[in-house]
Amino acid sequence: MNRYVVPLSVLGTAVGAAVLLKDHVAGGACPSKATIPGKTVIVTGANTGIGKQTALELARRGAKVILACRDLDKCEEAAKFIRGETLNRRVSARQLDLASLQSVRDFAAKVIQEEEHVHVLINNAAVMRCPHWTTQDGFEMQFGVNHLGHFLLTNLLLDKLKASAPARIINLSSLAHVAGHIDFEDLNWEQRVFDTKAAYCQSKLAVVLFTKELSRRLQGTGVTVNALHPGVARTELGRHTGMHTSAFSSFTLGPIFWLLVKSPQLAAQPSTYLAVAEELEGVSGKYFDGFKEKSPSPEAEDEEVARKLWAASAHMVGLENSPRTSGRAPPHSK
Repeated sequence: MNRYVVPLSVLGTAVGAAVLLKDHVAGGACPSKATIPGKTVIVTGANTGIGKQTALELARRGAKVILACRDLDKCEEAAKFIRGETLNRRVSARQLDLASLQSVRDFAAKVIQEEEHVHVLINNAAVMRCPHWTTQDGFEMQFGVNHLGHFLLTNLLLDKLKASAPARIINLSSLAHVAGHIDFEDLNWEQRVFDTKAAYCQSKLAVVLFTKELSRRLQGTGVTVNALHPGVARTELGRHTGMHTSAFSSFTLGPIFWLLVKSPQLAAQPSTYLAVAEELEGVSGKYFDGFKEKSPSPEAEDEEVARKLWAASAHMVGLENSPRTSGRAPPHSK
């Protein structure tokens, strides 16, 4: 029997070390223990994945949480789950389809009418590397959902956020933004051969540029905005990527993915950190990779590109070139 003790001890040590290494690579738990009782938080795409776990974390910290999702039934299920897990009854579900400008306007109007405050807006929802689909308003799906839908939503809620200051906006981007480029001649992929990866990277670069320009416009208001790469997580977001489609890739890449890919719970920790950390009060216009502030790509730092993208986005969604306006979207030409 003793002959098994050493091998089992070595195996146990190896497994423990592997788990600790994975936790280190994944970033670990939110370093802030701050609670936010009485604060109202909106999380888009909160019925699954990082969004659901972020909503759960913030509900645990005492927030009133509004889950904003395209599928209302799944959203209601997620809200019910979070209420049960946290015993926080102030968790609700509302329909928001970021692929429809009208849905965004309807959601924002309801929030403005029914909520006294909005202290935190987490623009979490996204689509990734989908086929060449278009939104209800004719925009390329990834640019339309990841950037334009959140651009309009944020602008429509700015007055409410300013009135609730100090308030925070958190825009989920991706490390993929470094491979992105804003093609102002063809933002909608109507002239080029569609490249779903390039379209995704462009949309996530747009998120960082939007964050930079919005931060500039919000100076002195008490509202901050930061962009975030939460890390690569095992969520439904990657369903169009074809990852692990073969037994060979699963076998050869499995250990690497196990080490580098986060659980939704761990991937939600950076969003939670940006939402609650007291040391981030007043920090704005930054790009975070996990818990750490990092420099984004050179194009993401280009103020002229950011201003130009703001103007183009405002026109596409029917806003004038100002931080807060409303109006109908102009007809989209195919």
